[in-house]
Amino acid sequence: MATTKVFAPAKINLTLHVTGQREDGYHLLDSYVVFADVGDRVTVAKAEDTSLTITGPMAEGVPADPGNLCWRAADAFGQPVAITLEKHLPMAAGIGGGSSDAAATLKAMEKLYNQPAPFDPITLGADVPVCMVAHAAHMQGIGDWVLPLYQEPLNAVLVNPRIAVSTPEVFRALPRKDNPPMTPWPEGGGFPAVVRWLSEQRNDLQAPAIALQPVIGTVLSALDALQGCALSRMSGSGATCFALFATAQDAQAGAARLAADHPDWWVTACALK
Repeated sequence: MATTKVFAPAKINLTLHVTGQREDGYHLLDSYVVFADVGDRVTVAKAEDTSLTITGPMAEGVPADPGNLCWRAADAFGQPVAITLEKHLPMAAGIGGGSSDAAATLKAMEKLYNQPAPFDPITLGADVPVCMVAHAAHMQGIGDWVLPLYQEPLNAVLVNPRIAVSTPEVFRALPRKDNPPMTPWPEGGGFPAVVRWLSEQRNDLQAPAIALQPVIGTVLSALDALQGCALSRMSGSGATCFALFATAQDAQAGAARLAADHPDWWVTACALK
C-alpha cells in the first residue's frame, strides 16, 4: 500500500464541563464527545520528503507548513509522506478540525506502515486522543482519559457564523475553573432521556464565548426557533453550535431554513454518534 485515505469527522462536545486547572496551566475537562458524519478528508502517500497540500471549500487560510497539525503528526510518526488535506470544516470552530485531521493523518500512516504511532497522541493536543477514537466517548482530564461509548445516532444541525474564536481567550474569560462534573449518563429511555440529561449538563465555555463573540448567542436563538429543535448548545470553545432533533427530516428542514435565512453562515445537517 502506497496511498491511503481517512475521513476526519467533526468533533462535537455535547457537554463540556471545566472542573479544575493544574499548576502547569492545563485545564481539567469532563466532556461527552460525539462525531459527525461530515468532516475533512486526509490522503497520505509515501514520499521522499514530507509535504502538505490543502484543497477543498474551506482551504483558504489553512497553513500548509510544518506548523500544521497534520505535518506535525507525520513528523512525530517519523516517516516522510505527502499529505493532501481536503478541508470541508471551518477553522477555529470548536469542532476539533485540526485535531481530527491530525488523528486521520496518524491513522493513515499506521495503515501505510503497518505499525502503531510510536508516541502518545496527547503530545499533539488535548483533542487528538479522542479524535483517534472518532466516535462517542467520555473524555476527562486534559484529554488524556478517553472511554469509548456507544451512542445511537443523533440528528443534528451544525452552524458556524464564519467567525474564529480564540480558545485561550475563552478560557481566560471563564469566571471559575472548578465547576461541577457531569452527572451519570442515563441508561435507556431513548432520545427523550438523552435530551433530558443533556439539558441538565453544560458547556462552561459557552457564556464567556458569547461575551467575546455575541453572534454565538444569535446562532443559538436561531437554532432554538427551528421547528423540532429539542436542545441547542455551543460545541467546544465555539463558535460552532448544534441543535438536536428527533428526526433526520426535521434536521434537514431546519438546516435548509437557516441556510436560506443566513447565507453567510456555514450550516449542515448531520448525524452524530
